[in-house]
Parts: sequence; C-alpha cells; structure tokens
Amino acid sequence: MQPEPRRELVSWDEVDRLIDHLIPQFRREFTAMVIVTRGGIVPGGMLAEAMDITHILTAAVDFPAQLAQEKSIMAWPEFIQFPADEKMRGRPTLIVDDIWGSGRTITAVKNRVSAAGGFPETCVLHFNPYRSLFGSHRPDYYAAVTNAYIVYPWEVDRGADRVLLGEI
Repeated sequence: MQPEPRRELVSWDEVDRLIDHLIPQFRREFTAMVIVTRGGIVPGGMLAEAMDITHILTAAVDFPAQLAQEKSIMAWPEFIQFPADEKMRGRPTLIVDDIWGSGRTITAVKNRVSAAGGFPETCVLHFNPYRSLFGSHRPDYYAAVTNAYIVYPWEVDRGADRVLLGEI
C-alpha cells in the first residue's frame, strides 16, 4: 500500500504569485479561453481578467468508472458540457485547469478543441509529472511543479469534499 501523498495548502497570495508567473510565459495572444470546471474556474477567471480575454467558454468532463475488472484509468471521457465547435474554430484558445495530475482531463479538452478547428494550448497552476499518464508530454504553460496533493484556497472548508485546515 502506497503512503498518502503529501498535502500542500496553497494560499490566495501564492495563487496570485502563480498567476503572475504564468502571464509572461504566453507565446501568443489568445482570443478564446476554455475553462475546465470546476478546478479551472478561479485561475481561468484570474487569467482572463489579466489578459483581457472576453471569449470565455467552459468544459465539464467526467471519467466514469468502468466495470470492476477494467481499470477506470482507461475510461473514455464523458463531456457533460462543451462549447459548440463554431465558438472555437480558428481561434487560438487557452485551456485552463488548476492542476495537471494524470493529464487525462485537460488532454481530452485539448483534443476536442483541436478537432473543432481551434488552436489549443494548455495552462495549469501546478504540474505533477509523477502522476502524468502522458510520458514526456506536459502542459504548454505551468507555474509550478509538484508531487503533492494540492489544496487550493477555494477548496478549504467548503462543500461535500471539505478540507479542514487542521487536517493538512
């Protein structure tokens, strides 16, 4: 049995620093943004405001567990919500999520934007190369590398998945 991953609580000040670290990295001007729900909502909104991107779209993706004998890691994505192709066609599109863990979600979104005729690039606050299922592939832009389970300030003491400060 593997030990529990180290948990790291990220403060709002640290989120601001991560956003500030990302902005100078961008190699092009983006005319659209696809925010991956739910994790990408806050960083996507912050980046959209800082970069003056007004064409903001959302994608909700789920990887349902398959039959017990199959590994759920191999499940096909279910796009619960996704923008219409014409909203992305011909647009340099920044895809934003909070973290690249396995990389499945943001890669599925990137492939779908590309299939719609958009020009996608991926962006996350944290990249975990130790969990990635995509070998040497990585996000186009990321602010920090980690091997920890990241807890963002918008996840603390809220909702069904409450993370209490004393538990970290």
